Amino acid sequence: MYRIIITSDFSAAHMLRNYKGKCENLHGHNWKVEVSALSEKLNKQGMVFDFKDLKEKVNTILDKVDHKNLNEIAYFKKTNPTSENIAKFIYDKIKSREIKVKSVTVWESDTSRATYEV
Repeated sequence: MYRIIITSDFSAAHMLRNYKGKCENLHGHNWKVEVSALSEKLNKQGMVFDFKDLKEKVNTILDKVDHKNLNEIAYFKKTNPTSENIAKFIYDKIKSREIKVKSVTVWESDTSRATYEV
C-alpha cells in the first residue's frame, strides 16, 4: 500500500457549544491540517496522486473556513466546531473516487490534534 500526505493550514475562530470552560467563549486557532491518501497501485506517472493537485483540492476547502467564525458556517450551525468535527468536515469535502482519503488530522495547537480516519 502506498500513502501520500500533504499539510496545509488555516486560521479561524470558533466557540464550543455545550462546553463549560474557556473554549465556550469565542476564540481562534491557527489550525494545521494533514490529509493522507492511499493506493494499492501507482498511476502511470508512478504516483498515488499528484501532491500539487491534492494540495489544491484541500486548499479550496480551507479557503471556505479561513479567517471565518466557524460557528457561522452552515455545517457548523448544527455541528459543534470541535477539531474532531472539523476533520470530518474536511474529509467529507475531499473524498472522491479519484482520491482514496485515509485520514484527515487537524491540529488546533502544537500539542493537541484530532483525526478522522476510515
